Amino acid sequence: MANVAKKVSWSGRDRDDDDERAGETTPLLNGTGPGAAGSARQLTPSSFLRIGQLSNVDLNEDIHELETELPRQRPNEIPHNEKLLSLKYESLDYDNSENQLFLEEERRINHAAFRTVEIKRWVICAMIGILTGLVACFIDIVVENLAGLKYRVVKDNIDKFTAKGGLSFSLLLWATLNASVVMVGSVIVAFIEPVAAGSGIPQIKCYLNGVKIPHVVRLKTLVIKVCGVILSVVGGLAVGKEGPMIHSGSVIAAGISQGRSTSLKRDFKIFEYFRRDTEKRDFVSAGAAAGVSAAFGAPVGGVLFSLEEGASFWNQFLTWRIFFASMISTFTLNSVLSVYHGSVWDLSSPGLINFGRFDNEKMGYKIQEIPIFIFMGVVGGILGALFNALNYWLTMFRIRYIHRPCLQVVEAMLVAAVTATVGFVMIYCSRDCQPIQGSSVAYPLQLFCADGEYNSMATAFFNTPEKSVVNLFHDPPGSYNPMTLGMFTLMYFFLACWTYGLTVSAGVFIPSLLIGAAWGRLFGISLSYLTKSSIWADPGKYALMGAAAQLGGIVRMTLSLTVIMMEATGNVTYGFPIMLVLMTAKIVGDYFVEGLYDMHIQLQSVPFLHWEAPVTSHSLTAREVMSTPVTCLRRIERVGTVVDILSDTSSNHNGFPVVESNPNTTQVAGLRGLILRSQLIVLLKHKVFVERANLSLVQRRLKLKDFRDAYPRFPPIQSIHVSQDERECMIDLSEFMNPSPYTVPQEASLPRVFKLFRALGLRHLVVVDNRNEVVGMVTRKDLARYRLGKEGLEELSLAQT
Repeated sequence: MANVAKKVSWSGRDRDDDDERAGETTPLLNGTGPGAAGSARQLTPSSFLRIGQLSNVDLNEDIHELETELPRQRPNEIPHNEKLLSLKYESLDYDNSENQLFLEEERRINHAAFRTVEIKRWVICAMIGILTGLVACFIDIVVENLAGLKYRVVKDNIDKFTAKGGLSFSLLLWATLNASVVMVGSVIVAFIEPVAAGSGIPQIKCYLNGVKIPHVVRLKTLVIKVCGVILSVVGGLAVGKEGPMIHSGSVIAAGISQGRSTSLKRDFKIFEYFRRDTEKRDFVSAGAAAGVSAAFGAPVGGVLFSLEEGASFWNQFLTWRIFFASMISTFTLNSVLSVYHGSVWDLSSPGLINFGRFDNEKMGYKIQEIPIFIFMGVVGGILGALFNALNYWLTMFRIRYIHRPCLQVVEAMLVAAVTATVGFVMIYCSRDCQPIQGSSVAYPLQLFCADGEYNSMATAFFNTPEKSVVNLFHDPPGSYNPMTLGMFTLMYFFLACWTYGLTVSAGVFIPSLLIGAAWGRLFGISLSYLTKSSIWADPGKYALMGAAAQLGGIVRMTLSLTVIMMEATGNVTYGFPIMLVLMTAKIVGDYFVEGLYDMHIQLQSVPFLHWEAPVTSHSLTAREVMSTPVTCLRRIERVGTVVDILSDTSSNHNGFPVVESNPNTTQVAGLRGLILRSQLIVLLKHKVFVERANLSLVQRRLKLKDFRDAYPRFPPIQSIHVSQDERECMIDLSEFMNPSPYTVPQEASLPRVFKLFRALGLRHLVVVDNRNEVVGMVTRKDLARYRLGKEGLEELSLAQT
């Protein structure tokens, strides 16, 4: 445990800064001090009813040792242990607090008001779809123009220097252009909003799972994400713009549904009813689906993606609304791009990437090809596992050594320059010349080919990755030399692996499809050579299967990816072989290593809860996994006591059981309810308390609106001034606590506790004995620290990383 240190995270900065404490990040989960252990404990009531004995693994010595060993500047190496679970992530409240205020408001809402709320939900989903579609259009149009300008400049330069010698100048120009553009994209991410790095899919998965990732759905994140992904793609990196669309859609959804912007400090006084985590989560699910829909033109695939990869909690009405948002998103994109391309009535651009039509007559498959497709799935699973394993070690290296923003920018520039250099060298060495006549190449590069011919390798590198994928699917047989495809696959595989995880906004969908399409096409050409039969005539279908196998092997999605591929190709007949390929790739890949997104979630030590508890965990009970001590409050409590509890940095609890107890004795009584830190802070801020002598007086009346106005950035306790006289006042929590929190007995098994916690989206689960007295608290980290390892059930250590 000596390697406990601050580590580079999605949020990118040391979250203990005072300014951060004053804003988004409230303290950590109840009872999960470092290494909160869980055997049966004795009750030891104290002045504020602290229940249980501290039996935590004390990490303070290790941290002090580190502080004495290391100077105050940033260390060159940050130790990292993937067997830790970070304490810095909080949970979101996906369970409504049904206190008196909430119930009174719900009772006041009549049928007509409920109908109005429902209509507002549909309006928000439509707005999410429209805005996500418009953001996708903006990204597409800007990338097309900037990338086109760059390729024209480089092509003209190469054509000029091919005739008179000095091609090294062309290489220098290409590498400099790439590195300059990527530098800008990396600087804005590294220095302004680090959480905008990558595709954003792991972060959105965590958010929908119930983990609060700081800054993940902020307006600033959206702006940096959009600008960053444009610059990454234009800079020629092996990335796609489709993955970040999912994150962008989620941010748009989170912003619109709240009817205000905390970043701009503007409140439009609309949609106030939806200012809570439960409602926000449902809209973020819709935003993620709208992002997939805009990226691939696949509204059904978007809904299934949100269900399979994202949403932890689902219902029928939500499905219909999410599908509506997805449809609106793809229709908006289609309409705007059709106008942009000059064909107003021709809606032929349903997504950012369109795989083109796969014609059944030319590209049909026979029953005897199905075993070949399954074999391709095996190859995709193995290559995907290799990709993930290499990326895992690379990410570990980055966490340890490349943690300064300036180093991250330098690495991104290096990758951009190397990508351009590799592309140039491969084009220069390639002698694969194809006739220009009849081809649809956007930037045909002649180089050393004869007049009327172009360099085939150049079409792969002199294009955005999306166009290269479509070319590999649809170019006629004979367009590519097998040597060209083999070299391209090998180089692009390592470039894409190196690129994923850089401090730039970028997705892994398109590079994976491109690698798979290249080796799939090579596979198809090899088959036709070996069999001399017309059945293998079109290598395009093998490119499609290879693309599906490679992407499935890396991200391990099955249901949604099958439908996305079907919708993107516009051909249902390929559904069965695509499904087989994806299932095989997932089974084979899972045998070796986890999927890419799950791996990055694990590397960040996020307390992510999977669908089920570990299969061998029935022997554990709530008594063994719960956290103690639990800080309890009396129903009528002294203000000074509440302030002391909230100010106690050693506990950092977020939920407090409320018990019935006589203030003059230390005797503990049964559980009466649960109150959250955020609610207590609002009560203190509004001075909702009375003097001890006048307990019969009515306290200041608060409305639910007061709590919603403070959401989601509740002020820290340090910003609330309580005078010495006010500390002696009393506060009645009856009206504000949740009188019916979920509880479990001590003997409940871990899978039962897990199922209840996960299915209901809880933040706190109180453990009680047979007298209904509080003995412990189960939080997300208590459940997430148990996982199935290679040697059976593992228990992760908890650390403030």
